[in-house]
Amino acid sequence: MMNAEPKYTITLRDAEFEDLEDVLRLNEASVPAVNSVDLEQMRWFAANAAYFRVAMQDEAFAGFLIGMRPGTDYASPNYRWFCSAYDDFGYIDRIAIAENARRLGLATRLYRDFEARLPATARVLTCEVNLVPPNESSMRFHEGYGFRTVGTQTIYNGRKKVALMAKSRES
Repeated sequence: MMNAEPKYTITLRDAEFEDLEDVLRLNEASVPAVNSVDLEQMRWFAANAAYFRVAMQDEAFAGFLIGMRPGTDYASPNYRWFCSAYDDFGYIDRIAIAENARRLGLATRLYRDFEARLPATARVLTCEVNLVPPNESSMRFHEGYGFRTVGTQTIYNGRKKVALMAKSRES
């Protein structure tokens, strides 16, 4: 008799105030793949992001995605690059998946959920992936998901270089 695959339940839901400390803890554990922020910045995302959802695995916090739309007063140099390059888009500002929940498809589920919630006018999904320091697993994920590099940018006084990536959305 073969062993059955472990069963688990994955749910996505809007982030709540009570989630912010878990989100912040996972964000900080994910640096340098994502930029470090403080609790005040997480509160700003909660109030201003077009998309801020968490993934739960069997009711335990397992990850999050924060997405932005054009027209937000957000100082990120990467977000601003996309604002100058595209009229309408969905920008993935940051995503992090807890180590014990990786390889379960959570990132793909969060990306698909974000994309499904974008209006039809947003013809492109955008993000950046670190080139310096390199994030090879993120690059593989994004290229596999259909993203292509549309530019590069060196930021933070040369400490970071990113590939600016875009994926055309299906009609």
